[in-house]
Amino acid sequence: AWRALVFRPILNKIGFDQLELVASGGAPLPAETMAVWHMLGVNVVEMYGQTETAGGIIAGQRGPFARPGDVGTIPEGIEVKLAEDGEILVRSPDLFDGYWGNREASQAVLGDGGWMHTGDVGEWRGGNLRLIDRARDFLVTSGGKTISPSFIENILRASPYIAEAIVLGHGRKYLTALIEIDFDTAAEWARSNDVAYTGFTSLAQNARVTTLIGGEVDRANGQFARVEQIKAFRILPKVLDPEEEGEPVTPTRKVKRDQMYDRFKTLVDEMYDDEEEKRLADTAGALTA
Repeated sequence: AWRALVFRPILNKIGFDQLELVASGGAPLPAETMAVWHMLGVNVVEMYGQTETAGGIIAGQRGPFARPGDVGTIPEGIEVKLAEDGEILVRSPDLFDGYWGNREASQAVLGDGGWMHTGDVGEWRGGNLRLIDRARDFLVTSGGKTISPSFIENILRASPYIAEAIVLGHGRKYLTALIEIDFDTAAEWARSNDVAYTGFTSLAQNARVTTLIGGEVDRANGQFARVEQIKAFRILPKVLDPEEEGEPVTPTRKVKRDQMYDRFKTLVDEMYDDEEEKRLADTAGALTA
C-alpha cells in the first residue's frame, strides 16, 4: 500500500501507471536499473533472443519482479547448452536456414547436430541462463587475464552522468575507458555548481567535469577486482551520433569497438603512452594485469 501511495504519482507523471510488464532485451540490463524500476512498482523482465531464431526468444524471465542478473529460463521447444568455452548453443525448429547468399557465414554459425552458435558467452545460475558477454568482445590483458568489458561498462553506465562507456585493454597492462557524458545530467550538475559551458564539447572538456567523472569511475572500481579496475579514462569531446556518417555506433546505440578505437585513436594512445604509464605506476604501484 505504501509503495502505491509513494510511487504511483511518479509513474502517473511519466505515463507508466498502467504498465503491467516491461521486457528488456538487446543487452544485459544493469541490476541497479532493474532494482529501481522494481522499487517503483514496474515489473521489468529480461529476455534473450536473436534474429536467427526467427524472432523467438531463447530465454526469458517469468513471474512478477524477477531476480536481476540473468535472462531467465528456456521456453518449451528450445534447447540450449553451453560449449566448453561457455558459448551459448541453441537448437530449435524455428532456427533460420542460413544467411542469404552467404554460405560461408551460414556454415560458421550452424554447427553439427543442428546447434546454432550464438556468439554469446553465458553460464547457468540456479537453472537460469546468465549472459556474460559477446565472445568476440572479451579482452585478454598482457598478463593473460580474460576480461568481460560489458560487465564493467554496465556498472559504469549506472552512473547518472555517464551515457556510454567503452572499456579497452586487449594486450595491454591495464584497462582504460572512453566515456561519453550524459549531457542532460552533467549540464544540470554544472548549473548547480556554477560551472560555465557553451555546449557539449566545452562541458566534456571542463576540468571539474573530469573530476566528477573520475569520482564515478572510482566508485565503480570499488565493485571490481583489481585486474578489472579502470586505471585511466578520457571523456569523448562529442556525442556519439548514429546518424552521423562513419560514427562507431549503430542506430540502436551498439558500439562498434574496432571503429571506436580507430575514431578516437589519439585519446586511446594517450592513456597508454609512457608518461601515463609512469604516472599510474607512481600513484598505484606496479601495473600488472
